[in-house]
Amino acid sequence: QAHIVESGGALVQSGGSLRLSCIASGFTLDYSIAWFRQAPGKEREGVSCISSGGDHTNYADSVEGRFTISRDRAKNTVYLQMSSLKSEDTAVYYCTTGPRFACSTHVPISTYGADYWGKGTQVTVSS
Repeated sequence: QAHIVESGGALVQSGGSLRLSCIASGFTLDYSIAWFRQAPGKEREGVSCISSGGDHTNYADSVEGRFTISRDRAKNTVYLQMSSLKSEDTAVYYCTTGPRFACSTHVPISTYGADYWGKGTQVTVSS
């Protein structure tokens, strides 16, 4: 059975760093992958994505220059390195992918083709 598990969320002080991990089981994480987040009372937001080959990445304006997405095929894992965290980064972070999911630079990150979702990991940034 295919599923995704996110981990690495924690309580961190403003200005701190965290690295989130997204691990797939039951299938090979070959597709484009994205991180979304959802804060209480707010809509889900596409944070970052990386293409299947790893040659294209995309970031929301709100995290550009602070977050870095990467993938390790040998470990079937995708990471989101988050630095200079702000209180507004507080949210549940989700990883998603699917065979039709695409990631292109400068194209808004959408949920089209996002068939597999994890349960999320909580990131809380204290000011």
